[in-house]
Amino acid sequence: MALDLTDAELDELDDLLAQTPAPLEALDLVMLDGYLCGVLVQPRLVPVEEWLPPVFDLEGRPLPADVDTTWHARCAELILRRHAGLTRDLAEDGWFDPILHEAGDAEAEAEASPEAREVLAGLPTHSRPLFAWVAGFQYAGTVFPGLSELEGDDALDALDRVFRHLPAEDGEDVRAQKALDQALPLRSVDEAVEDLVSAVATLWELTADDRYRVEPVRRVEPKVGRNDPCPCGSGKKFKHCHGA
Repeated sequence: MALDLTDAELDELDDLLAQTPAPLEALDLVMLDGYLCGVLVQPRLVPVEEWLPPVFDLEGRPLPADVDTTWHARCAELILRRHAGLTRDLAEDGWFDPILHEAGDAEAEAEASPEAREVLAGLPTHSRPLFAWVAGFQYAGTVFPGLSELEGDDALDALDRVFRHLPAEDGEDVRAQKALDQALPLRSVDEAVEDLVSAVATLWELTADDRYRVEPVRRVEPKVGRNDPCPCGSGKKFKHCHGA
């Protein structure tokens, strides 16, 4: 199966997501991209049957029973390929190209609600094109809260670098953002994107051991000694029966 999507397929996926039946509210393409990265850097390997359904509604409502199966299958195919492409890029290159709104995208800003426009206006200029992507990443952390349980300065610093592009919710957020602005100032959208991708790649590396840990096989029944009676009930010693 071909990995990742062409520009035409990305446009197709954006249109398909917009066709999600009402009243469901699906992620748009940019939020989806952030969401997928938020899934990929979880400290456990999240199976597709868990992470795919939340794409189609922010409130977790299921698709209707009579949903267009052709539409859903095509959506799923394209989403899975983007997921696979991001996985490959992070695993092989430690880097990826996020899907973002263009800076000052007049169409996107016109479609935004008054509340969204107010939020965007309150963000630094370099954070505005990243806002929807980071909101998608945050949504993944809400659905799968493994990231909130991470410990260690490197992980917490990486999360702060991602979430600095969202409005501060309390005094602690304000202090964290000010500290980041002093320690790692961002002077342009390009710098903001580079730092965002670097932070996500750091989270990918920090959670990889937990995500791909192979649990040892544990024996359910006690080991049978060679001179013990065979568990089959034959009356013979194990070494002369099934242990032969």
